[in-house]
Amino acid sequence: MQNAAIQERRNRQILADVVRTYIETGEPVSSRAISKRFEETLSPATIRNVMADLEDGGFLYQPHTSAGRVPTAAAYRFFAQEIAAQATLSVHDRDWIRGQMSQAKTTEEITERAGHVLAEVSNGLGIIVAPPMRRTILEHARMWLLPDGRVVVVLTMPGGNTRDKIVKPNRMFTQLELDATAEFLNRQYSGWTLEAIREDLLLKLATERERYEGLAQSALALCDPVALEEGPARQVYVEGTAQIVGAPEFSSHAQLRDLLEAIEEKHRLVSVLNACIDAPEPVLVQIGIKEISHAGENLAMISAPYTRADMAQGSLGILGPTRMQYERAISAVAYVAELFGEALGKI
Repeated sequence: MQNAAIQERRNRQILADVVRTYIETGEPVSSRAISKRFEETLSPATIRNVMADLEDGGFLYQPHTSAGRVPTAAAYRFFAQEIAAQATLSVHDRDWIRGQMSQAKTTEEITERAGHVLAEVSNGLGIIVAPPMRRTILEHARMWLLPDGRVVVVLTMPGGNTRDKIVKPNRMFTQLELDATAEFLNRQYSGWTLEAIREDLLLKLATERERYEGLAQSALALCDPVALEEGPARQVYVEGTAQIVGAPEFSSHAQLRDLLEAIEEKHRLVSVLNACIDAPEPVLVQIGIKEISHAGENLAMISAPYTRADMAQGSLGILGPTRMQYERAISAVAYVAELFGEALGKI
């Protein structure tokens, strides 16, 4: 960290203890409270001076002159990245999570269990986002012509799950053309993502247009990931709404209404959560999620991608108040993502 206020080991430990104490109590933290748990023998006056430096550095603030200090978003960010990220899941949590996940047999059950586990460990929202259409793995494609010229495209994924969409192509197709296009996709691209299929079709058109022009153009028109993308309501599963709306951080009716609208609309959740798929960190921690709602400054999101066949698919995570148990939440998200991907691979 670049800020001089947390360069020293002592200052970093005091800041971590302030964050932990505030998470536990929800009350402004005094220097005397920190001196009781600090591993070295330091006077409250020395700790008070360090806390003043941390306040000048933007990591703490004092609600009232006579009150203790409260962590800022920068303090939570420091704590999540420097302290909680090194945590390991407790044996109790590991056994409980594995037991919960092992009871699920279908994709729907696995998703429901994972959302429940994430909500329980965070007292917030557990969110599961299905793979973006571009990352959908094709196992088998079928297409049917409707009387008005629209086409029903049904994509079967590994495990038997399907994603379907009615598309309106720019030109009229016959059923024979649709059958030939589906057969071409099934023969050439089973096991590929739609994103990879699109890139390969474009390459074929650029280098071998005469050979592939008809089928490749038809496949692009009917299986373009952008055209097939589903609405957010079908992409995301949310568990634990009652828990997060009961948090004291959202006692304001206006903030609560805005948060509930964001949860209902879902598209804001999807866009923020899917940011973890391309992030370099195995678990992405975002403090202050203003993209979600006006109440977002009091929110934290912890997310991770889940994989299938060693390929990042969708994402899952936790959305909760910034005052959450980060060590438990970060380690739980990583473990649930691992088990979720394993479970999907067995279907």
